[in-house]
Amino acid sequence: MNKGKQGVKIELYDTTLRDGAQGPGIKFSVDDQLRVIQALDDLGVHYIEAGQPASNPKAEQIFVKVREIKLKNSKVVAFGSTRHPRVRADEDPNLNALLRAETEIVTIFAKSSSLHVEEVLGISLNDNLKLIEDSISFLKKHGRKVFLDAEHFFDGYDLNSEYALQTLEVAVESGADLLVLCDTNGGHLPYQIEKITRIVADKFPGILLGIHTHNDTGCAVANSISAVIGGARHVQGTINGYGERTGNANLCTLIPNLQIKMGYELITSEQMSKLTHVSHLVAELANLTPRDWDPYVGKDAFTHKAGMHADAVRKTKVSYEHIDPSLVGNTTHISVSELSGRANLIQKAQDLGITLEKDSPHIKKLLQRIKQLEHEGYEFEGADASLELLMLKTIGVYKPPFHVVSFHARVNQWAMDRPAESEATVKILLPDKSIAHTVAEGNGPVDALNNALRKALEPYFPQLRSVHLDDYKVRILDAQKATKAVTRVLIESSDENRQWCTVGVSENIITASFTALIDSIEYKLLKCPAGNTPKNE
Repeated sequence: MNKGKQGVKIELYDTTLRDGAQGPGIKFSVDDQLRVIQALDDLGVHYIEAGQPASNPKAEQIFVKVREIKLKNSKVVAFGSTRHPRVRADEDPNLNALLRAETEIVTIFAKSSSLHVEEVLGISLNDNLKLIEDSISFLKKHGRKVFLDAEHFFDGYDLNSEYALQTLEVAVESGADLLVLCDTNGGHLPYQIEKITRIVADKFPGILLGIHTHNDTGCAVANSISAVIGGARHVQGTINGYGERTGNANLCTLIPNLQIKMGYELITSEQMSKLTHVSHLVAELANLTPRDWDPYVGKDAFTHKAGMHADAVRKTKVSYEHIDPSLVGNTTHISVSELSGRANLIQKAQDLGITLEKDSPHIKKLLQRIKQLEHEGYEFEGADASLELLMLKTIGVYKPPFHVVSFHARVNQWAMDRPAESEATVKILLPDKSIAHTVAEGNGPVDALNNALRKALEPYFPQLRSVHLDDYKVRILDAQKATKAVTRVLIESSDENRQWCTVGVSENIITASFTALIDSIEYKLLKCPAGNTPKNE
């Protein structure tokens, strides 16, 4: 880690709620936006762009709601454009919406590319300079700090560097507090970004420079770092890199790269340890699955599958981990798979609270069993609960508290224009050796099976009432086999204290689902065994 930049501060500016929300499939409610703002404040982000108040009533509402929240670290920013070419600044709806947002800081974007001025706006280059001057002067007159996003700056610089720099000069003369250089199309590479940023920094030595990059070449984070090397001291991006097209600079990668790797000061170490949590929270609120392979915050960022790697990490973590995962709130994961060796298995068992000695006869048996199941289509890397049950059963220290004698599920479709009816029947051997034969309906056969199981077991195990099925994922293996393909089902469950994942595999999707359901219930009873006496109804 380079300590040479200690004491050099970098401002963080998050635009997840505006630029990030333009990503495909992302839609935040007002309550979601407030939760994101609170999470970013906890993370120590300096500026949070909460949206464009002139775009719609919902966007304006967030600025009213956020005033009720006491933020510890962040300032909320409203975003908009320069005035419309045919409207005076004091009559411009966008600029007046920015004032109504009542934020201390506003960010406005302005065209800095002659192509966009003449071909997109359809006005003269001088008229565009007047838009910038009037808009900034108007906002400054009303007591706002003004950040200028120089839209398409790098493209504009390539096309007409003199004019691109002139837009910045006018912004500075009009009172802009920050100049943000935007690689709006995301088409530049790191060496280009550094060179141009350095030229701008030399031309405006007393002005704070920022960088705003997009990921169209896969270089958004690298480009942001290059801009910092070139003199930028303010970086913009989004959590998880969400954004239009291929997204924006990913703050979850950029923050630790700048601070942990390069020594710049952005947030405290305590705040840094919340990074993984914030990443996953925002993904959940955006209704997107967290990317397991993401640097620093992904579940697989510190996962070790090869036996040699796992053995080395067990001896010294720096052998295959570039940082301590706890710095960013993540953890080391040892994966058990057909590639695993004895070291993986021992370490994974230890992580699950199971003691396996190096010379244990169970290790060979477990490895053989895992390899056989993975050959059949099982995948335990994302199903720790099923793996723990498998280990305990194989070494003989766990016996299921109930036994499924048989089950049946059917779907009745009386007419294509009416909803289908799903019904399931299960026969269970209970702890007192009696047989429970129950029938239940549900929203689909899996839900019906779950309801039938609960109906049979909850009188004996009332703790099951706190279990919720959170997610149900199906993957078809060997799709070329069509209807004979093997199906793998992952079920995520939770109670008031924990969350767990189980797996089932079969050529029959109902059987695969039922296998995962049984594991989910057994895991709950393993962790919460009390209450196996039937209650009188």
